[in-house]
Amino acid sequence: MSTLLLQGIWDWIQVHSAWLQSPFFPVLFSLGTYLLFCLPYVVLDILSPHVELIRCYKIQQKHHVSWRVMWTCLVHSVYNHVVFIFPLTVIHWCWRQVSLPVEAPHVLKVAQDLVTCLLLFDFQYFVWHMLHHKVPWLYRTFHKVHHKYTSAFALSAEYSGMWETLSLGFFAGITPQLLGCHPLTELLFFVLNIWLSVEDHCGYDFPWATHRLVPFGLYGGAPHHDLHHLLFKANCAPYFTHWDRLFGTLHKE
Repeated sequence: MSTLLLQGIWDWIQVHSAWLQSPFFPVLFSLGTYLLFCLPYVVLDILSPHVELIRCYKIQQKHHVSWRVMWTCLVHSVYNHVVFIFPLTVIHWCWRQVSLPVEAPHVLKVAQDLVTCLLLFDFQYFVWHMLHHKVPWLYRTFHKVHHKYTSAFALSAEYSGMWETLSLGFFAGITPQLLGCHPLTELLFFVLNIWLSVEDHCGYDFPWATHRLVPFGLYGGAPHHDLHHLLFKANCAPYFTHWDRLFGTLHKE
């Protein structure tokens, strides 16, 4: 049943393959998906100062996000997509000709590849991130922009400079290609990666959050990353906790 559903989705995508393979699709898809995932948290950020039921789930309850700050982050994200990501997408479109297979991947293969992509991306980001905190020049020159806000919120997920935006976009783009993933799996990985990044920065610790669904503390989630913004050198991995445990950078409180 699940495989048939994937095949149906893939058949629909292939009907619209001309749009899928255009240089505009990756940028609009990335920005649109990001803003869609941010929207519920933006509403919560607006309501939280006035609604105790929402505010009690905020990690830093005394911090409130202003309209001006949210607008600044939104404009910054759109700017990065238009000025930096779109030109590189056009270059990539000219260089890489995508051939779409007829059949969709098996659902178990999709699940396996998604987990593998997340683990590889998590490792790439951890190394990149730790270096940018260990080397003062790298931090000052490239990563400091992202740490403007010590209390994370959804729209701050992509508040970063050109180098960081392109580096992390490169990791996300190259990972499924290195693993030889099906184009549908690649698309699903982009969606999942954007969602987890937004959730990481959302600033809320809900009972249904991803880190509560993964057992044994293997996944850090929003509390894990919020502590990184607060403590600066702790919790360098974006999603999982094993690299921070291994390198002694894991903090829970």
